[in-house]
Amino acid sequence: MSTQPTVADIFRRAQSLWRENPNLSLKDLKQRLLEEYRGSPFPPADKLAIPEQDARAPEEDWSAGLAIALRGIQRQDWSEIIDGILMSLEQTERYERERGPLGSADRWHDRSKGIRTALEQGLSKWLPAELLAAAERAGRKER
Repeated sequence: MSTQPTVADIFRRAQSLWRENPNLSLKDLKQRLLEEYRGSPFPPADKLAIPEQDARAPEEDWSAGLAIALRGIQRQDWSEIIDGILMSLEQTERYERERGPLGSADRWHDRSKGIRTALEQGLSKWLPAELLAAAERAGRKER
């Protein structure tokens, strides 16, 4: 890899590899990622967030390994970076496996509570109907 990957890019790659082969152990997944990223420029320390994960699991789950990934970036240690990313991936996957998608298990985790009406008004005002319909269809497919 010649371009500088972000933590989110590596997370997405790990997620893709794991979904392609769900029987892959974390140890084997780590080895594949190490082979793929070793020699690449290290991710920037100022871009640790994995934005799309906020919709999948509580922040304390998906961000679990980011401190480890940051330490790996600071030490320029790919093994530690990938350890942190895999911790976040494993936590997110476990959350969804045990509880279902975020907000589906109980009202307490419903992040749209209290803002649903304002969100719908904002979307209808600024998002054309055909784009809104496409986004809603894509959201249903992901579930």
